Amino acid sequence: MYTPAHFEAGPDTVQALLTRPGAANLVTMTSQGLLATLLPFVYDPSVGEHGALLAHVARNNPQWSEPAIGVSLMIIQGADAYISPSWYASKAEHGRVVPTWNYSTAHVYGTLVVHDDPAWLAGQVRRLTGVNEAGFEHPWSVDDAPERYISGQLRAIVGLELVITRIEAKAKLSQNRPDADIDGVVSGLSALGQSESAADVERARPARA
Repeated sequence: MYTPAHFEAGPDTVQALLTRPGAANLVTMTSQGLLATLLPFVYDPSVGEHGALLAHVARNNPQWSEPAIGVSLMIIQGADAYISPSWYASKAEHGRVVPTWNYSTAHVYGTLVVHDDPAWLAGQVRRLTGVNEAGFEHPWSVDDAPERYISGQLRAIVGLELVITRIEAKAKLSQNRPDADIDGVVSGLSALGQSESAADVERARPARA
């Protein structure tokens, strides 16, 4: 991934991308070519040297049954947004501004392990549900559904674990703009209701002199 030095993601950004509730695109090379699936995941830092991403797919999805060749990749995407040059204070000063796109992303590489095991799957589903239900006033639990129904659902899926070998991460969040331009970006995004992107820009702001 092309990453200029000023857009390199720090450890806090990488940790946020790994642990925030969300989904990532799993990309594997197989004898049938590239396969890709968008999968909700949960990060387990206790696995190996760099942790692992735990997910599952439908049993009918060929991505688990077609052996991965070499290293596999999961692409995690944070909030992203169009950035209008009209938000920049420097537009009024000299006009030498153009639109861009802000985003944060992590390319997570590793070894893909298949888990066709009901016990492993039950644990993964419970962890994934817990992460995503945590913000609800009345969080749903796997135990809220009949046990026999859940057992049937587990038979219809297969577990996947990406044991991480390396991570490349980028946070392109207006860090290269003057402070007044960053103020304009935060205000512009906030006015559009894109509060998550605005907060990311604020967090990435270089320290004021």
